[in-house]
Amino acid sequence: MSYVDSNTSGIQDGHRARKRFGQNFLTDEAVIARIVSAISPRATDCMIEIGPGLGALTCQLIQPLDHLTVVELDRDIIPKLQERCALQKTAQNRAGQSKLSILSQDALHLDLTPLAEAGPLRIAGNLPYNIATPLIFHLLEQAMRITDMTFMLQKEVAERIAAPPGSRDYGRLSIMVQAVAQVELLFIVPPGAFNPPPKVDSAIVQITPLLQPRVTAALRPLFTELVGLAFAHRRKTLQNNLKHRLPASTIIEAGLEPGTRAEQISIDEFIVLAEVTQRLHP
Repeated sequence: MSYVDSNTSGIQDGHRARKRFGQNFLTDEAVIARIVSAISPRATDCMIEIGPGLGALTCQLIQPLDHLTVVELDRDIIPKLQERCALQKTAQNRAGQSKLSILSQDALHLDLTPLAEAGPLRIAGNLPYNIATPLIFHLLEQAMRITDMTFMLQKEVAERIAAPPGSRDYGRLSIMVQAVAQVELLFIVPPGAFNPPPKVDSAIVQITPLLQPRVTAALRPLFTELVGLAFAHRRKTLQNNLKHRLPASTIIEAGLEPGTRAEQISIDEFIVLAEVTQRLHP
């Protein structure tokens, strides 16, 4: 999805929403203002926007910033985005130079290292539903370069990321994100805020990488494996899902009941299970 304006059915400035890019045009000015308020950009922030589209959010987000970098895959949009920002005095610094840099590339391959040379990054964007989860994981692999991320996601995905243990939405996605970041679901955005409207609600979620991840780098592969196996079949017990990987005695050694289902187990308990498994089954 892209943050763009629209005044006809999915068309703005001659640009039609493209399904292959997951574009839905955000038109609700109140929602845009609320997103910017949630981000609360400051002049010196090293800010990146993913999927700016035709710049509805961009033009609001850039106003207090000294500089904004945007990442856009749709090359046909870029000239329109540049033109719109050129008309905005707030998108220029005091010398009349553009405050906007545009990277024309797939965000799934974005390397944050050169972008973070001036300091840790703040990232925002309206993520296409079809790449949201892999993109979040890709960015969290570079979490040491990120201060926070504020994203528009499909509501279902946002709820899964933010879900606590024991809830219906709690699962592998919740655990793997919350093991390295603090997550807060801020507010829901209805389909009517977009043109064309998506078939589902959206939500704004803020992800703040932890200074010290809860899972060490050395333990992470095993932790990831066990969490994936534990949630392979949600209706099955922990023992049944893990029986081909480790015996019930290891689960008991970790202080867990083998008959418990994975959604009842906290992140810290999964960490202990991984530590015990590493010790008993190196």
